[in-house]
Amino acid sequence: MPEETLFKSESTQDRDEIASYLRKVADNLESGKSLSLRAGDQSVTMDPPPRLTFEVKAEREGPTGKPGELSVEFELEWDEDGGDGGSGGSLEIE
Repeated sequence: MPEETLFKSESTQDRDEIASYLRKVADNLESGKSLSLRAGDQSVTMDPPPRLTFEVKAEREGPTGKPGELSVEFELEWDEDGGDGGSGGSLEIE
């Protein structure tokens, strides 16, 4: 299935700035509001349904046994036709 990027933004920010963005996403999800993303001349508004697939991925990129780049990715996914994205195991974030 082909993938189309509707919006992309990447920038270096302080942890408290990133936490503020994540808090806004959490607040909008909890209240059932749309998610509107804007950066420069790009923008997109999406309406997540009540049930989503939530993917969390921790990765390390780089040569084995040497320092690399670490990342944590959070992804919300849902079908445009309103279908359920499936289910998985229980997630804990501490």
